Amino acid sequence: MAAPVIETCHVACCANRTPNVVSWSRGGTVAFGTCDSVALYHPQERRVVAVLNGHTGRVNAVQWVHREDCALESHLVSGGSDNRLILWEVQNEKFTQSVEFKGHTGPVCAVDAIYVEGSKILVASSASDSTVRLWLCNENKEAECLHIVSFGSGFMMDVSLALLPGSRVPILACGGDDSWVHLYVQSNGQLQKALSLQGHEDWVRGVTWASVGGELLLASCSQDCLIRVWRLCAKSGTDTRTEDDHTIIKMKEDVFEVKERDVSSVFAVSLETVLAGHENWVYGIHWHPPSYKGGELRQPLSLLSASMDKTMILWAPEEGSGVWVEQVRVGEVGGNTLGFYGCQMSPDGSMIVAHAFHGALHLWCKDQDKEGEWRPGVVISGHFSAVQDLSWDPEGEFILSVGSDQTTRLFTPWRKQDGKPATWHEISRPQIHGYDMQCLAMVGRFQFVSGADEKVLRVFQAPRNFVENFANISGTSREKLLASSDSANLPEGASTPALGLSNKAVFQGDLVPKTSEEEEQFSSVSDQYQESYFHPLNMTEPPPEDHLLQNTLWPEVQKLYGHGFEMFCLASDSRRTVVASACKASKAEHAAVLLWSTATWRQLQTLPCHTLTVTQMAFSPDAQLLLAVSRDRTWSLWTRNPTTPESPEPQFSLHAHTGKDTAIHGRIIWSCDWSPDSKYFVTSSRDKKVIVWGPCRLEDTGDPVLPPEIKPCSSVLDVGDSATAVAFCPVLCSDNSYLLAVGLECGRILLYRWSPGQEPAGGHDWSSCGETDTLQSHALAVKRLRWRPRAGRAGRENIKKDGQTDRRSEIEEESSWVQLASASADHSVKIFNINKLAL
Repeated sequence: MAAPVIETCHVACCANRTPNVVSWSRGGTVAFGTCDSVALYHPQERRVVAVLNGHTGRVNAVQWVHREDCALESHLVSGGSDNRLILWEVQNEKFTQSVEFKGHTGPVCAVDAIYVEGSKILVASSASDSTVRLWLCNENKEAECLHIVSFGSGFMMDVSLALLPGSRVPILACGGDDSWVHLYVQSNGQLQKALSLQGHEDWVRGVTWASVGGELLLASCSQDCLIRVWRLCAKSGTDTRTEDDHTIIKMKEDVFEVKERDVSSVFAVSLETVLAGHENWVYGIHWHPPSYKGGELRQPLSLLSASMDKTMILWAPEEGSGVWVEQVRVGEVGGNTLGFYGCQMSPDGSMIVAHAFHGALHLWCKDQDKEGEWRPGVVISGHFSAVQDLSWDPEGEFILSVGSDQTTRLFTPWRKQDGKPATWHEISRPQIHGYDMQCLAMVGRFQFVSGADEKVLRVFQAPRNFVENFANISGTSREKLLASSDSANLPEGASTPALGLSNKAVFQGDLVPKTSEEEEQFSSVSDQYQESYFHPLNMTEPPPEDHLLQNTLWPEVQKLYGHGFEMFCLASDSRRTVVASACKASKAEHAAVLLWSTATWRQLQTLPCHTLTVTQMAFSPDAQLLLAVSRDRTWSLWTRNPTTPESPEPQFSLHAHTGKDTAIHGRIIWSCDWSPDSKYFVTSSRDKKVIVWGPCRLEDTGDPVLPPEIKPCSSVLDVGDSATAVAFCPVLCSDNSYLLAVGLECGRILLYRWSPGQEPAGGHDWSSCGETDTLQSHALAVKRLRWRPRAGRAGRENIKKDGQTDRRSEIEEESSWVQLASASADHSVKIFNINKLAL
C-alpha cells in the first residue's frame, strides 16, 4: 500500500464537561467525548489514536460494551445532544459507525450496554426528555426500541445494565433527581419495575453494577456526598417462606420475584455499606474492572469515586473485618477550578483517571516501588472550547494556540530519554484570561501578542523558568536558548493577583523564603495574603493540570490601547519590528488597521481602507508588504516605505485594493496568505472560492519593484464549501509548483498544487493532491491553518547523535516531510505530517 499523503501526528483535545463521558476499555484505550466527536486515547503511547466523527451535537455519554470473558471490546456506544445514540464497531482496528438509535426527543445524558443471547447488544439510554429507553441491536445491525420508561417531570442521571445471577435476565438500575435507585427487570418480553431503593437524600448521580461470585453489587453515588453499595442475591425457595425471626439482627431485605418461561425465581436486595468521605457532590463511581483467570471471572472488591471536592477515593473492604474503608485519596489542592465529573480505572487497576470541569484529564499511576503510593502521570490536554488562532514559533519547535476557553496554550514535542518516539504535550499555559481569546501573533521565539474580546492587546514574554523547562523537554541546549532571549533581565515566572487579569512577573528575589522572625511581624495587611502563587518547576516531563494552572504563566510586559471594539486579528512581520492589529467594526472609522512598533510598543500608524471588520492580515515573508482581507469582501495591499534618517520607524502606504466591481469574491473573505517567495498571495471566502493574486514583484529585476496592477493569477478554484482558512506551504514542490492547504467550514482540509505557468483559463493550473479523510477531519469549521516554517517534523530532527553513517539519507528523508497545524471550532488542535514525495 502506498504511504498516505496525510498522516495525523497529534490531536490536542479534552473531555466534555458532562459526567458519563469517559470510558476505559479492557484493551487499555480511553474513549472520551470531545465536542461533537469521540476521541480514542492510548495512555501508554500518550496520544489520540483515532477520532470518531458522527454526532451533530455535543457527545454527553460514552461507554465501551464490555465482554463477559474480558476479551478486547469490539463495540462502543455514544450518546449526544443531537438526541441520538451511535454504536461504533471496530473491524481491522478501524472504527465504523455501525448502528444509529433514534427516538429520544432530548439530549442523551447516559448510556450503558451489555451482550445478551450471543452477539445481540442490549442498550439502555437516559435522556432529558424524562425517559429511559431500552434498545436491542441484533446481528443484522438493526436497532429496535424495546421499552420506554417515562419518569414524568423527573430525570434519570445514570443507567446501568447487568444480568441477574444464575439467569440471563437483564436488570436495569436507574438513578435520578427523585433520590431513589429504581430497578427494572425484563421478563417475558415485559419491562417490570422490581424495586425502588431508598436511602439517598439528594439527586443520584451515578449507578454501576459489579458481579461478585454469584451475586451482584450495585454502587450508587449522590449529591448528598455519600456512596451506597447494595447487594443483590438469589434466594432459594425455602428462605422466603420462613417466619421473621426477631432474635436475629440483620439488614432489611427487599424481595422481588422474576418469572421467566413459567419458572419463578426470587431475589433479595440489602444494603451492604454506606461510604462517607467526600465533602461535596459525588459525581462518578467505577468498579475495579474484572479479570478472567483460569476460566473464571475474578472481580476485585475495589471501588473508585470522584467528587466535586476535587478528590478521588479508592475504597475496599479491610481484610480481617470486611468493613469498607478509604484506601487511597488523590486529588488537586488549591486553584480556582471546580472538581471532578467522573472517574475510570485501568483494566489492571494500576492507573486511575478523572476528568474535571475544565475538560482536563487527571491521571495517577500506582508506584511500583512504594506500596500504596500513587503519583501523577502524563496525559494530553487541549482547549475546552473553540480554538480561534494558532501560530508556530519561528524555529518550528512549538505551537501557541488561543481559544474561547479564555486560555493561551503552548504545545511542543516531548523528546524522551529512552529513545521512544516524541509525543506532543502542553508544557505551558502562558495566559489564563477572563475574556474569550481571539487572536495571537508571535514576535520572535519567546514573545507574543494576544487579543481577546476586549479592546486591549497584551504582550507576553517567556520567563526564565519556561526557557529552562522547554530546554529539558525538547532536548535543546539551555545555554543556546537563554542566549537567544535576553536572559539577564528575565523574570523567574509569573502569577496572577487574586482579583486581577494581568500576569505579574515574579523575580528571583521574590522567591526567597522569609525567616521565622520576618514571618512573625506583619508589616502590612498585604503580607498576610501571599501575592505570588508561583513555584518554580524543574520539569523532566510535561506538567499535570494543576501546575499548568498556576506555575507556567508568562508575565505580561505591555498593554496596547487604541482600538474601540473587541480584537479580531493580529499579524507580525518576519523582521520582528512591526505588529498589525484590527478589531470588530461595522463602520469605516473602526475598521482601520493599527501598526505597533515592537521596540517601543508605541502605535506607529493607522491604515484606513476597509468599511467592515478586517478578518485576517498577513505580512509577506520579505516583510515589505502587508495584506488585509475584510468582511466588506475586498482586500487591501500596503507597502513598506524606505526608511530615512528623519523617520527610522517603518511606515506603510496603500498600494492596491479591490473595489465592488473588481472584488471577484461575493461574500466575506475569511482568510489570506503569502507564497514563500512573496510573489503571490491567496484569498479564500465564504463564496467557496479560492483565488491567487499577483504578481507582487517583477521577474526580471531582482529588486522588489511593485507592478502597477495586481490581478488574479489563477483560475477561480471552487472548493465546494465555505473556505474558512487557507495557507501556502513555505516549501515548494519538486516541480516548483506551490502547495496550498484549504480549510472548510465542514471541517475538511484540502491540499492543492498551483502552477503559475499554466494557462489559468481552463482551470488546469490547480491540481488536487489530497484531503483529510473522515477520521482525520475536524467536526466543525477550520479556524486557522499554519504550516511549520521549515521542512521536517518537529521533534524528529537530529535525534541520532551516534552512528552518523545514515545521517545524510535521514536528513533527506526528513526534508521530504512538511507539517501543517490546524485549529478548529471543534475544540481541537491537530498537527498533520504530509509527505511531499507522496503528493
